[in-house]
Amino acid sequence: MEQLTLTTPALLFSAISLIMLAYTNRFLAYSAVIRNLHDIYLEKKDDALLRQIKNLKLRLNLTRYMQILGITSLLFCVLTMFLIYINQQTIASYTFGFGLILLILSLSLLIKEIQISSQALQHHIADIEEYLNQK
Repeated sequence: MEQLTLTTPALLFSAISLIMLAYTNRFLAYSAVIRNLHDIYLEKKDDALLRQIKNLKLRLNLTRYMQILGITSLLFCVLTMFLIYINQQTIASYTFGFGLILLILSLSLLIKEIQISSQALQHHIADIEEYLNQK
């Protein structure tokens, strides 16, 4: 096994930081949409709004788990750097590997969340197309 250096886990810092920024933006966008739909639902008890809110709740939870896994991955990268610093190469290698696995899981959840988002948008497009075909 090739020896890790301090720069190897440090390379992930900028990537994970950008990913976390994207995740946070998604989280904030979903929060705003959910608040808006909640207010509309209180005025007009529409089942379609309830389905949208449930879909957004699922996507919000996925985004939360994506964030948790991404942050934990970053923590393991920092821990790896510390272990390298104190000359614990074997433990550092396993720690770095675990951090990479967490990042892979986080990105896998992102793929799932994107699929759900795309399906939701397809439903909206289908509703519009149905409305246009009725005219």
